[in-house]
Amino acid sequence: MALKTTPYDSAEFLDSEEAIEEYVAAAFETEDPAFIAQCLGTVARARNMSQLSREIGMSRPALYKALSGEGNPEFATIMKVLQALGIKLTPKTSPSNLLG
Repeated sequence: MALKTTPYDSAEFLDSEEAIEEYVAAAFETEDPAFIAQCLGTVARARNMSQLSREIGMSRPALYKALSGEGNPEFATIMKVLQALGIKLTPKTSPSNLLG
């Protein structure tokens, strides 16, 4: 008997603000820009990519590409996406980087 599989889509499980917050926080902990962009793309799909693209003034295909993890979005684009999604960046120093 063959094993039946279905595609996994993280966006299907981002059904609450808490889930989105934890998902984004985990992505930022990786410090991997491509993964963070891909994470934001997943959140955008969970929230409504079409509406987000209109809000930030980008075409849907361009936004998909920028947030695919393979694109290289400008920081300004990331900031617009974060703002439209209601996500704020908060600077935080790590103890190992403090001067002294």
